[in-house]
Amino acid sequence: MTLTSLISGVDPVVARILEGCLEGRELSVEDATRLSEVTGRELLALGLVADALRASQAGELVTYVVNRNVNFTNVCVKTCRFCAFARGVRSEQGYLLPKEEVVRRALEAEHYGATEVCIQAGLAPTLDKDDYVSLVRAIREAAPQLHIHAFSPEEIRYAADLGRVPVRELLLELREAGLDTLPGTSAEILDDRIRKSIAPTRLSTAEWIEIIETAHELGIRTSATMMFGHVETAADRARHLDTLRSIQKHTGGFTEFVPLSFVHAESPLFLRGDVPGVTPGPSGHDVLRVYAIARLMLGASFKNIQASWVKEGLRMGEQLLSFGVNDLGGTLMNESISTSAGAAHGQLTTPAALRHAIRSAGRVPAQRGTRYEILRVFSRDGAGDPVEPLDQVVDPDATFGSYAELVADERFRYEPRSVTRRRLAVATS
Repeated sequence: MTLTSLISGVDPVVARILEGCLEGRELSVEDATRLSEVTGRELLALGLVADALRASQAGELVTYVVNRNVNFTNVCVKTCRFCAFARGVRSEQGYLLPKEEVVRRALEAEHYGATEVCIQAGLAPTLDKDDYVSLVRAIREAAPQLHIHAFSPEEIRYAADLGRVPVRELLLELREAGLDTLPGTSAEILDDRIRKSIAPTRLSTAEWIEIIETAHELGIRTSATMMFGHVETAADRARHLDTLRSIQKHTGGFTEFVPLSFVHAESPLFLRGDVPGVTPGPSGHDVLRVYAIARLMLGASFKNIQASWVKEGLRMGEQLLSFGVNDLGGTLMNESISTSAGAAHGQLTTPAALRHAIRSAGRVPAQRGTRYEILRVFSRDGAGDPVEPLDQVVDPDATFGSYAELVADERFRYEPRSVTRRRLAVATS
Protein backbone atom coordinates (compact mmCIF):
# COMPACT_ATOMS: atom_id res chain seq x y z
CA MET A 1 0.00 0.00 0.00
CA THR A 2 1.40 3.38 -0.97
CA LEU A 3 1.14 6.57 1.01
CA THR A 4 -0.99 8.04 -1.76
CA SER A 5 -3.49 5.19 -1.41
CA LEU A 6 -3.75 5.82 2.33
CA ILE A 7 -4.98 9.36 1.76
CA SER A 8 -7.29 8.50 -1.15
CA GLY A 9 -10.38 8.41 1.06
CA VAL A 10 -10.18 12.03 2.15
CA ASP A 11 -11.80 15.10 0.63
CA PRO A 12 -10.58 15.43 -3.00
CA VAL A 13 -9.34 18.99 -2.45
CA VAL A 14 -7.32 17.96 0.60
CA ALA A 15 -6.01 14.90 -1.25
CA ARG A 16 -4.90 17.07 -4.17
CA ILE A 17 -3.05 19.44 -1.84
CA LEU A 18 -1.29 16.64 0.03
CA GLU A 19 -0.35 14.77 -3.12
CA GLY A 20 1.13 17.99 -4.50
CA CYS A 21 3.30 18.31 -1.40
CA LEU A 22 4.51 14.71 -1.80
CA GLU A 23 5.41 15.52 -5.39
CA GLY A 24 7.48 18.51 -4.31
CA ARG A 25 5.10 21.33 -5.16
CA GLU A 26 5.23 24.39 -2.92
CA LEU A 27 2.30 24.74 -0.52
CA SER A 28 0.46 28.03 -1.09
CA VAL A 29 -1.00 30.25 1.61
CA GLU A 30 -4.50 29.39 0.41
CA ASP A 31 -3.89 25.64 0.51
CA ALA A 32 -2.20 25.87 3.92
CA THR A 33 -5.28 27.70 5.20
CA ARG A 34 -7.49 24.89 3.88
CA LEU A 35 -5.33 22.28 5.64
CA SER A 36 -5.82 24.20 8.91
CA GLU A 37 -9.44 22.98 8.91
CA VAL A 38 -8.80 19.23 8.61
CA THR A 39 -10.00 16.75 11.25
CA GLY A 40 -10.39 12.99 11.56
CA ARG A 41 -9.04 10.96 8.67
CA GLU A 42 -7.83 14.10 6.89
CA LEU A 43 -5.80 15.10 9.95
CA LEU A 44 -4.20 11.66 10.01
CA ALA A 45 -3.42 12.03 6.29
CA LEU A 46 -1.83 15.42 6.96
CA GLY A 47 0.33 13.81 9.64
CA LEU A 48 1.37 10.99 7.31
CA VAL A 49 2.47 13.44 4.64
CA ALA A 50 4.32 15.64 7.14
CA ASP A 51 6.06 12.55 8.51
CA ALA A 52 7.02 11.36 5.04
CA LEU A 53 8.49 14.77 4.19
CA ARG A 54 10.32 14.87 7.52
CA ALA A 55 11.89 11.49 6.74
CA SER A 56 13.13 12.64 3.34
CA GLN A 57 14.22 16.12 4.45
CA ALA A 58 15.65 15.50 7.92
CA GLY A 59 16.08 11.74 8.32
CA GLU A 60 15.37 9.55 11.35
CA LEU A 61 17.45 11.34 13.96
CA VAL A 62 15.63 13.48 16.53
CA THR A 63 17.96 16.04 18.03
CA TYR A 64 18.19 18.08 21.21
CA VAL A 65 20.67 20.58 22.67
CA VAL A 66 21.95 20.79 26.23
CA ASN A 67 21.57 24.45 27.11
CA ARG A 68 20.68 26.96 29.80
CA ASN A 69 18.26 29.84 29.53
CA VAL A 70 19.16 33.05 31.41
CA ASN A 71 16.57 35.83 31.50
CA PHE A 72 18.77 38.46 33.17
CA THR A 73 15.99 40.97 33.88
CA ASN A 74 12.20 41.00 33.90
CA VAL A 75 11.96 44.79 33.96
CA CYS A 76 10.65 46.12 30.67
CA VAL A 77 9.66 49.47 29.21
CA LYS A 78 7.25 47.77 26.80
CA THR A 79 3.70 46.76 27.69
CA CYS A 80 2.97 43.75 25.49
CA ARG A 81 -0.53 42.54 26.31
CA PHE A 82 0.32 38.84 26.05
CA CYS A 83 3.35 38.98 28.38
CA ALA A 84 3.09 37.81 32.00
CA PHE A 85 6.86 37.90 32.54
CA ALA A 86 7.59 41.63 32.38
CA ARG A 87 7.49 43.95 35.39
CA GLY A 88 7.45 47.74 35.53
CA VAL A 89 10.35 49.75 36.91
CA ARG A 90 8.57 50.27 40.24
CA SER A 91 7.50 46.67 40.72
CA GLU A 92 8.64 44.93 43.88
CA GLN A 93 9.15 41.83 41.74
CA GLY A 94 11.55 43.48 39.30
CA TYR A 95 15.05 42.01 39.17
CA LEU A 96 18.30 42.59 37.29
CA LEU A 97 21.13 40.07 37.38
CA PRO A 98 24.60 41.65 37.44
CA LYS A 99 27.04 40.55 34.78
CA GLU A 100 28.98 38.40 37.24
CA GLU A 101 25.86 36.41 38.09
CA VAL A 102 25.04 35.80 34.42
CA VAL A 103 28.59 34.56 33.88
CA ARG A 104 28.32 32.34 36.96
CA ARG A 105 25.16 30.77 35.56
CA ALA A 106 26.81 30.23 32.19
CA LEU A 107 29.77 28.48 33.82
CA GLU A 108 27.45 26.38 35.96
CA ALA A 109 25.59 25.33 32.81
CA GLU A 110 28.86 24.33 31.18
CA HIS A 111 29.66 22.24 34.26
CA TYR A 112 26.37 20.41 33.73
CA GLY A 113 27.23 19.63 30.13
CA ALA A 114 25.66 22.59 28.32
CA THR A 115 27.07 23.60 24.96
CA GLU A 116 24.83 26.70 24.68
CA VAL A 117 23.66 29.56 26.84
CA CYS A 118 20.54 31.41 25.68
CA ILE A 119 20.32 35.03 26.89
CA GLN A 120 17.06 36.99 26.59
CA ALA A 121 15.40 39.50 28.87
CA GLY A 122 13.14 42.49 29.34
CA LEU A 123 14.11 45.99 28.21
CA ALA A 124 15.23 47.67 31.41
CA PRO A 125 15.60 51.48 31.16
CA THR A 126 18.85 51.52 33.15
CA LEU A 127 20.69 49.46 30.54
CA ASP A 128 22.64 50.86 27.62
CA LYS A 129 24.14 49.46 24.43
CA ASP A 130 27.50 48.75 26.05
CA ASP A 131 25.82 46.58 28.71
CA TYR A 132 24.70 44.16 25.98
CA VAL A 133 28.13 44.07 24.38
CA SER A 134 30.04 43.72 27.65
CA LEU A 135 27.77 40.90 28.79
CA VAL A 136 28.55 38.89 25.67
CA ARG A 137 32.25 39.64 26.00
CA ALA A 138 32.30 38.56 29.65
CA ILE A 139 30.64 35.22 28.87
CA ARG A 140 32.98 34.62 25.95
CA GLU A 141 36.08 35.32 28.04
CA ALA A 142 34.88 33.07 30.88
CA ALA A 143 33.62 30.22 28.67
CA PRO A 144 35.39 30.28 25.28
CA GLN A 145 33.75 27.07 24.04
CA LEU A 146 30.17 27.90 25.05
CA HIS A 147 27.85 28.92 22.20
CA ILE A 148 26.24 32.30 22.93
CA HIS A 149 22.68 32.43 21.57
CA ALA A 150 21.49 35.84 22.67
CA PHE A 151 19.12 38.79 22.23
CA SER A 152 15.85 38.81 20.34
CA PRO A 153 15.31 41.28 17.48
CA GLU A 154 13.35 43.38 19.99
CA GLU A 155 16.42 43.60 22.22
CA ILE A 156 18.68 44.34 19.26
CA ARG A 157 16.45 47.24 18.19
CA TYR A 158 16.32 48.53 21.79
CA ALA A 159 20.09 48.37 22.32
CA ALA A 160 20.78 50.00 18.93
CA ASP A 161 18.37 52.82 19.76
CA LEU A 162 19.98 53.30 23.18
CA GLY A 163 23.39 53.60 21.54
CA ARG A 164 22.07 55.65 18.63
CA VAL A 165 23.80 53.33 16.20
CA PRO A 166 22.50 51.38 13.19
CA VAL A 167 21.46 47.77 13.79
CA ARG A 168 24.26 46.57 11.52
CA GLU A 169 26.89 48.37 13.61
CA LEU A 170 25.54 46.88 16.84
CA LEU A 171 25.43 43.37 15.38
CA LEU A 172 29.03 43.70 14.19
CA GLU A 173 30.06 44.83 17.66
CA LEU A 174 28.22 41.93 19.29
CA ARG A 175 29.74 39.46 16.84
CA GLU A 176 33.21 40.80 17.62
CA ALA A 177 32.48 40.42 21.34
CA GLY A 178 31.58 36.75 20.86
CA LEU A 179 27.90 36.50 19.92
CA ASP A 180 27.25 33.35 17.86
CA THR A 181 23.54 33.30 16.96
CA LEU A 182 20.30 35.20 17.61
CA PRO A 183 16.95 33.82 18.82
CA GLY A 184 14.26 34.59 16.25
CA THR A 185 11.74 35.45 18.95
CA SER A 186 9.58 38.61 19.23
CA ALA A 187 8.05 37.52 15.91
CA GLU A 188 4.63 36.60 17.35
CA ILE A 189 2.59 36.92 14.13
CA LEU A 190 4.26 38.95 11.39
CA ASP A 191 1.26 41.11 10.63
CA ASP A 192 1.14 44.67 11.92
CA ARG A 193 -2.63 44.59 12.42
CA ILE A 194 -2.27 41.71 14.89
CA ARG A 195 0.89 43.13 16.45
CA LYS A 196 -0.89 46.39 17.26
CA SER A 197 -3.68 44.40 18.88
CA ILE A 198 -1.56 42.20 21.16
CA ALA A 199 1.63 44.27 21.53
CA PRO A 200 1.14 47.85 20.35
CA THR A 201 4.62 49.02 21.42
CA ARG A 202 6.42 46.05 19.83
CA LEU A 203 8.74 46.50 16.85
CA SER A 204 7.01 46.31 13.47
CA THR A 205 7.01 43.43 11.02
CA ALA A 206 9.36 45.35 8.72
CA GLU A 207 11.77 46.04 11.60
CA TRP A 208 11.80 42.36 12.64
CA ILE A 209 12.56 41.32 9.07
CA GLU A 210 15.27 43.99 8.69
CA ILE A 211 17.09 42.86 11.85
CA ILE A 212 16.86 39.17 10.93
CA GLU A 213 18.06 39.73 7.36
CA THR A 214 20.89 41.98 8.52
CA ALA A 215 22.03 39.31 10.99
CA HIS A 216 21.95 36.69 8.22
CA GLU A 217 23.95 38.95 5.89
CA LEU A 218 26.62 39.26 8.59
CA GLY A 219 26.81 35.49 9.02
CA ILE A 220 24.87 35.47 12.29
CA ARG A 221 22.30 32.71 11.97
CA THR A 222 18.97 32.85 13.78
CA SER A 223 16.03 30.69 14.71
CA ALA A 224 12.49 31.56 13.61
CA THR A 225 9.33 31.43 15.72
CA MET A 226 5.59 31.98 15.62
CA MET A 227 3.33 32.49 18.64
CA PHE A 228 -0.10 31.09 17.78
CA GLY A 229 -3.46 30.43 19.41
CA HIS A 230 -4.45 33.93 20.55
CA VAL A 231 -6.28 36.26 18.13
CA GLU A 232 -4.81 35.26 14.78
CA THR A 233 -6.57 33.27 12.05
CA ALA A 234 -5.34 30.25 10.12
CA ALA A 235 -4.70 32.52 7.15
CA ASP A 236 -2.57 34.80 9.36
CA ARG A 237 -0.46 31.81 10.38
CA ALA A 238 -0.04 30.71 6.77
CA ARG A 239 1.09 34.18 5.71
CA HIS A 240 3.56 34.24 8.62
CA LEU A 241 5.05 30.95 7.41
CA ASP A 242 5.17 32.27 3.85
CA THR A 243 7.11 35.32 5.06
CA LEU A 244 9.64 33.10 6.83
CA ARG A 245 9.95 30.92 3.73
CA SER A 246 10.64 33.99 1.57
CA ILE A 247 13.37 35.20 3.95
CA GLN A 248 14.97 31.76 4.01
CA LYS A 249 15.03 31.58 0.22
CA HIS A 250 16.83 34.91 0.20
CA THR A 251 19.30 34.45 3.07
CA GLY A 252 19.43 30.77 4.09
CA GLY A 253 20.16 32.01 7.61
CA PHE A 254 17.47 30.31 9.69
CA THR A 255 18.58 27.26 11.68
CA GLU A 256 15.08 26.05 12.64
CA PHE A 257 11.42 26.96 13.03
CA VAL A 258 9.76 26.78 16.44
CA PRO A 259 5.97 27.20 16.79
CA LEU A 260 5.08 28.54 20.24
CA SER A 261 1.61 27.95 21.65
CA PHE A 262 0.07 30.93 23.42
CA VAL A 263 0.04 30.19 27.17
CA HIS A 264 -3.06 31.95 28.45
CA ALA A 265 -3.38 31.10 32.15
CA GLU A 266 -1.60 34.17 33.56
CA SER A 267 -1.45 36.26 30.40
CA PRO A 268 -2.96 39.77 30.68
CA LEU A 269 -4.14 39.42 27.08
CA PHE A 270 -6.52 36.66 28.18
CA LEU A 271 -7.30 37.75 31.73
CA ARG A 272 -8.21 41.38 31.06
CA GLY A 273 -10.55 40.62 28.18
CA ASP A 274 -9.93 43.99 26.52
CA VAL A 275 -8.90 42.50 23.15
CA PRO A 276 -11.77 40.86 21.24
CA GLY A 277 -11.51 37.25 20.15
CA VAL A 278 -8.70 36.05 22.42
CA THR A 279 -8.73 32.25 22.83
CA PRO A 280 -7.29 30.18 25.71
CA GLY A 281 -4.48 28.88 23.53
CA PRO A 282 -4.70 26.38 20.67
CA SER A 283 -6.45 23.00 20.89
CA GLY A 284 -4.43 19.80 20.74
CA HIS A 285 -5.51 19.16 17.14
CA ASP A 286 -4.64 22.74 16.26
CA VAL A 287 -1.12 22.17 17.56
CA LEU A 288 -0.79 19.05 15.40
CA ARG A 289 -2.00 20.94 12.34
CA VAL A 290 0.36 23.88 12.87
CA TYR A 291 3.44 21.68 13.14
CA ALA A 292 2.49 19.50 10.19
CA ILE A 293 1.70 22.49 7.97
CA ALA A 294 5.02 24.04 9.00
CA ARG A 295 6.78 20.93 7.68
CA LEU A 296 4.85 21.12 4.42
CA MET A 297 5.52 24.84 3.92
CA LEU A 298 9.05 25.18 5.30
CA GLY A 299 10.70 21.76 5.24
CA ALA A 300 12.28 22.09 1.82
CA SER A 301 14.35 25.06 2.98
CA PHE A 302 14.37 24.88 6.79
CA LYS A 303 14.84 21.14 7.43
CA ASN A 304 14.58 21.57 11.22
CA ILE A 305 11.16 21.90 12.85
CA GLN A 306 11.43 22.08 16.64
CA ALA A 307 8.75 21.17 19.17
CA SER A 308 8.63 23.29 22.32
CA TRP A 309 8.30 20.88 25.26
CA VAL A 310 7.84 23.87 27.57
CA LYS A 311 4.68 24.85 25.73
CA GLU A 312 3.38 21.40 24.78
CA GLY A 313 4.86 18.92 27.26
CA LEU A 314 6.90 15.86 26.36
CA ARG A 315 3.81 13.68 25.72
CA MET A 316 2.61 16.02 22.99
CA GLY A 317 6.22 16.30 21.87
CA GLU A 318 6.25 12.55 21.24
CA GLN A 319 3.11 12.88 19.13
CA LEU A 320 4.55 15.78 17.17
CA LEU A 321 7.45 13.57 16.12
CA SER A 322 4.89 11.88 13.83
CA PHE A 323 3.67 15.25 12.51
CA GLY A 324 6.82 16.61 10.92
CA VAL A 325 9.06 17.40 13.90
CA ASN A 326 12.73 16.38 14.05
CA ASP A 327 13.96 18.32 17.11
CA LEU A 328 12.85 18.59 20.76
CA GLY A 329 14.72 21.75 21.68
CA GLY A 330 16.89 22.23 24.75
CA THR A 331 17.17 21.28 28.40
CA LEU A 332 16.85 24.99 29.45
CA MET A 333 17.68 24.49 33.20
CA ASN A 334 15.83 27.76 33.88
CA GLU A 335 12.57 28.79 32.24
CA SER A 336 10.93 32.04 33.33
CA ILE A 337 8.89 33.47 30.47
CA SER A 338 6.48 30.57 29.85
CA THR A 339 6.47 29.65 33.55
CA SER A 340 5.31 33.14 34.51
CA ALA A 341 2.47 32.83 31.97
CA GLY A 342 1.27 29.61 33.59
CA ALA A 343 3.01 26.91 31.56
CA ALA A 344 2.65 23.57 33.35
CA HIS A 345 5.68 21.68 32.12
CA GLY A 346 8.49 22.91 34.34
CA GLN A 347 11.78 24.68 33.83
CA LEU A 348 14.12 21.74 33.15
CA THR A 349 14.03 18.52 31.21
CA THR A 350 17.05 16.24 31.29
CA PRO A 351 18.88 14.68 28.36
CA ALA A 352 17.70 11.27 29.58
CA ALA A 353 14.05 12.42 29.53
CA LEU A 354 14.42 13.80 26.01
CA ARG A 355 16.00 10.57 24.79
CA HIS A 356 13.20 8.56 26.39
CA ALA A 357 10.57 10.63 24.59
CA ILE A 358 12.38 10.24 21.29
CA ARG A 359 12.67 6.49 21.66
CA SER A 360 9.04 6.21 22.70
CA ALA A 361 8.18 7.66 19.29
CA GLY A 362 10.34 5.01 17.58
CA ARG A 363 13.10 7.39 16.59
CA VAL A 364 16.86 7.71 17.16
CA PRO A 365 18.08 10.38 19.62
CA ALA A 366 21.09 12.61 18.95
CA GLN A 367 22.66 15.51 20.80
CA ARG A 368 23.38 18.55 18.64
CA GLY A 369 24.95 21.97 18.83
CA THR A 370 23.05 25.21 18.25
CA ARG A 371 23.76 25.17 14.51
CA TYR A 372 22.53 21.58 14.34
CA GLU A 373 25.93 19.97 14.10
CA ILE A 374 25.59 16.42 15.45
CA LEU A 375 27.67 15.88 18.59
CA ARG A 376 26.55 12.36 19.61
CA VAL A 377 24.19 9.75 18.21
CA PHE A 378 22.67 7.33 20.73
CA SER A 379 21.36 3.82 20.23
CA ARG A 380 17.72 3.21 19.44
CA ASP A 381 17.28 0.96 22.49
CA GLY A 382 19.18 3.00 25.09
CA ALA A 383 22.10 0.61 25.42
CA GLY A 384 25.27 2.41 26.44
CA ASP A 385 23.63 5.71 27.41
CA PRO A 386 25.83 7.73 29.77
CA VAL A 387 24.59 9.05 33.09
CA GLU A 388 25.22 12.75 32.62
CA PRO A 389 25.47 15.40 35.37
CA LEU A 390 22.16 16.97 34.33
CA ASP A 391 20.41 13.58 34.49
CA GLN A 392 21.17 13.43 38.21
CA VAL A 393 19.37 16.66 39.08
CA VAL A 394 16.39 15.67 41.23
CA ASP A 395 15.01 19.12 42.09
CA PRO A 396 15.77 21.75 39.43
CA ASP A 397 14.40 24.56 41.60
CA ALA A 398 16.83 23.67 44.36
CA THR A 399 19.74 23.27 41.95
CA PHE A 400 19.21 26.20 39.59
CA GLY A 401 16.69 28.38 41.41
CA SER A 402 13.07 29.07 40.50
CA TYR A 403 11.48 32.18 39.01
CA ALA A 404 9.54 32.73 42.24
CA GLU A 405 12.79 32.73 44.21
CA LEU A 406 14.46 35.05 41.73
CA VAL A 407 11.83 37.78 41.89
CA ALA A 408 11.98 37.65 45.70
CA ASP A 409 15.79 37.69 45.96
CA GLU A 410 16.88 41.01 47.51
CA ARG A 411 20.39 40.65 46.03
CA PHE A 412 19.01 41.15 42.54
CA ARG A 413 16.20 43.62 43.24
CA TYR A 414 15.87 46.18 40.45
CA GLU A 415 16.35 49.71 41.73
CA PRO A 416 15.42 52.56 39.37
CA ARG A 417 17.58 55.60 39.85
CA SER A 418 17.11 59.04 38.40
CA VAL A 419 20.73 60.23 38.61
CA THR A 420 23.07 57.30 39.14
CA ARG A 421 22.24 54.47 36.73
CA ARG A 422 22.29 50.95 38.06
CA ARG A 423 24.27 49.34 35.27
CA LEU A 424 24.31 45.64 34.42
CA ALA A 425 28.07 45.81 34.81
CA VAL A 426 27.78 46.73 38.49
CA ALA A 427 27.60 43.69 40.74
CA THR A 428 25.16 43.67 43.63
CA SER A 429 26.61 42.93 47.03
